[in-house]
Amino acid sequence: MQLSEQEIVRRQNLQAIRDLGIEPYPAATFEVNITAKEINETYDHHEEEEKRNLQQVRIAGRVMTKRVMGKAAFAVIQDGTAKVQIYVQRDMICPDENKDLYNKLFKKLLDLGDFVGIEGKCFLTKTGEITVKATSFTFLSKSLKPLPIVKTDEEGNVYDAFTDPELRYRQRYVDLVVNPHVREAFLKRTQMYNSMREFLNGKGYLEVETPILQPLYGGAAARPFKTHHNTLDMTLYLRIANELYLKRLIVGGFDGVYEFSKDFRNEGMSRFHNPEFTQIELYVAYKDYEWMMNLVEEMVEKVALDTNGTTKIQVGENVIDFKRPWKRYTMFEAIEHFTSIDISQMDEDELRATAKKLHVPIDPSMGKGKLIDEIFGETCEAKLIQPTFITDYPIEMSPLAKKHRTVPGLVERFEAICNGKEILNSFSELNDPIDQRARFEEQLSLGKRGDDEAMVLDEDFLNALEYGMPPTAGLGIGMDRLAMIMTNSNSIQDVLFFPQMRPKVTASNAEEEEE
Repeated sequence: MQLSEQEIVRRQNLQAIRDLGIEPYPAATFEVNITAKEINETYDHHEEEEKRNLQQVRIAGRVMTKRVMGKAAFAVIQDGTAKVQIYVQRDMICPDENKDLYNKLFKKLLDLGDFVGIEGKCFLTKTGEITVKATSFTFLSKSLKPLPIVKTDEEGNVYDAFTDPELRYRQRYVDLVVNPHVREAFLKRTQMYNSMREFLNGKGYLEVETPILQPLYGGAAARPFKTHHNTLDMTLYLRIANELYLKRLIVGGFDGVYEFSKDFRNEGMSRFHNPEFTQIELYVAYKDYEWMMNLVEEMVEKVALDTNGTTKIQVGENVIDFKRPWKRYTMFEAIEHFTSIDISQMDEDELRATAKKLHVPIDPSMGKGKLIDEIFGETCEAKLIQPTFITDYPIEMSPLAKKHRTVPGLVERFEAICNGKEILNSFSELNDPIDQRARFEEQLSLGKRGDDEAMVLDEDFLNALEYGMPPTAGLGIGMDRLAMIMTNSNSIQDVLFFPQMRPKVTASNAEEEEE
């Protein structure tokens, strides 16, 4: 391991701290009684000095800046909430017989990025900055690598800014320290989950867990990741969806179940796609897709209010408004609206000709459903900025959805499109086991034509349906894409703590690849 000059100096400082008899990684608890944010928010600038915040505060965090002036020093420490200035005076933190400890430890050996604990009282500096005057100082952890603290030279040029996206995604732990605004996106993401849980629990629905390793992958049209279980000597798949297991629970007698699920799809990567992603799936008995549309509007409107305090959210150049009601088109209406072409009565050959006319890329493996999906995706999706329901899909596209009650050849399905991308999908769930078997068999034939995303036939799921499943409405929401919108993020990588990345090429692994 090759060390930089700064890393060498920090390791020397580490040893020097130990030589002073101080453990740089102490095991003892440091009790914190206030956060930096609380200090900044509760300190009263207008109180008389003797009445102002007489509480003895104990705060801990990283040292982000340090300015030493002889027997005194100012520093800024950052905890998980904010930054606050501290003032350290030698005579206050060191006993008379050990005043050189200040000179050695605080002035010379304390590096930016180190963790410290401070006890003291708050005061206001002459420049009006809230500051903690330290009465004791505890070393909590040594940082052996320098933080990329942003600096500005005399001409205003900024350098050492930690802005390279790839480096930020690879070293999210550094990104969170030096780019505090990044933390806000993840706090909002958690607020989204809490808001949805509160909403669904309030309806009486049960949060459950279903298998991630599955003997058959199903519930969506996607390529799976697969692995091998040694003891059982069998192939297992990382789930692409949890739909079929949740519907088994509806068969078993639960009236409403939901799950925040980690799902995995062995597909391409983009700013909208990560091979590991999160969705929430909800299934409610005795309901249909029309009912589910109303529930979605109500729930997502609540999520917007809980995370941003308003239904209107700035996303890039657009202001997205989640206030109910949302616009609705059938799929064929949307295609005709944006292309002036009615494809509702076209056969497969006519669809191919229309796709060619519209410059929509297709391939021979695509059946009628995929051709319609491609035409919609290329001509409509990017133009749907405000949340919009697209309803009533062709039966070929939706092997798990119930046939439309009035229009032959369609199913009762909707997707919500927002900011040009699908964010959720819903069906009146197919509960006819004979029809379901026929749909699975059609998927098998598409697989033989070369469609590697076609569904497989799940005999156990069919067995469950044969015991009887009540009419059911199902829903899947892509949490990552919804988080992108709620946080005004341009890429899915910005709302994932640790997005999937190609391994970084180093000298050692480059040699391994050559071998």
